[in-house]
This record gives sequence, C-alpha cells and structure tokens, in this order.
Amino acid sequence: MLLAGSLSALAGCSGSDSPASSKPSPTRTAASRSPSSTADAAIIAAYSGSWDAQAEAYSKASSAGTNLQKNTTFKALADVESDLVAMRKAGQVTTGRPVIRPRVVTVTHGRVPTATVVDCVDTTNWTLVDKASKRKVPLPTTRLITYVSTATLEQWGTTWMVTKLTAQEQSC
Repeated sequence: MLLAGSLSALAGCSGSDSPASSKPSPTRTAASRSPSSTADAAIIAAYSGSWDAQAEAYSKASSAGTNLQKNTTFKALADVESDLVAMRKAGQVTTGRPVIRPRVVTVTHGRVPTATVVDCVDTTNWTLVDKASKRKVPLPTTRLITYVSTATLEQWGTTWMVTKLTAQEQSC
C-alpha cells in the first residue's frame, strides 16, 4: 500500500529505489471534515480500518493475525502482500504509525456503488527498521514525508472494501 501501496511513502514517492517496496501503512484518524452522510462515515471507517490493518501487518512484515482482508481486497491487498514479502526477504519491519486525514470526494451509486477517498498521509513517525538490529533503514532523502494518497472503494452488500490504493508523487 502505499499506497499505491503502503511502503512507498516510507521509501519515498519520488520513484527512487528503496530497500522495500513503497507503500504507506495505515493509522486510524478522524476524517478532515465531518462526514456528510452515513455512507461517508462508513467509507471513512472502512478506509481507516484498512490502514490500521496495514500498519499492523507492516510492523511485523506479515498479514497473519490482522484484519487486512476485512476491508482490503483486489489490487490494494495484492500490493500490501507484495510489500510484506519484500520486507520479510530484507528482514525489515516498521515502527510507529502514519497519520491519515481522509475525506470522501465522490460516491457513485450503481450496480456496485464506488467511492473515492483522498488523503494526506504523514509518515513522520512511521519508520522502516531492520528487524534484527532495530536500526533505522536509510531511505532516499528526496522521499515525500507527507503525500497525497487516493483510494477506490466498492460497496459489497453493506460493507465498503478498499480495492485500490495509490500514493501520489505530490506533497500535501
């Protein structure tokens, strides 16, 4: 995830190579505005839940025992799992948590309702470390510490699912 996966934020959204795949991990945070509807609140809750599960998974380089599949699926889930494989191979985990400030920007009502969430992810206190030594992993100095992230969600029955996470190469 960072999004477009989660560790991309840690490694930097600048496109530089990183020790682990680039995607940000989640943290539950209140939306930057009050949800305008019950649907908005459910969308933000699903998005935040996905971030929470990602943060937990990245902290141990494994999705085992997390709620990652509760609100995350398709490309978003595949991206996170790919990051976790790379982290395990490199012997890395994360410490701390990113801060998110999501807001719902669109909701479409069709056969499968969809929503777009835009977020400002702050990775100031979210660190990639060597699992054995607990030392901070050096990352590109050009990486963005705060960046815009976009998520696509679909409503499956009564549950909103994150289907795609995209980290932008834009500061917020």
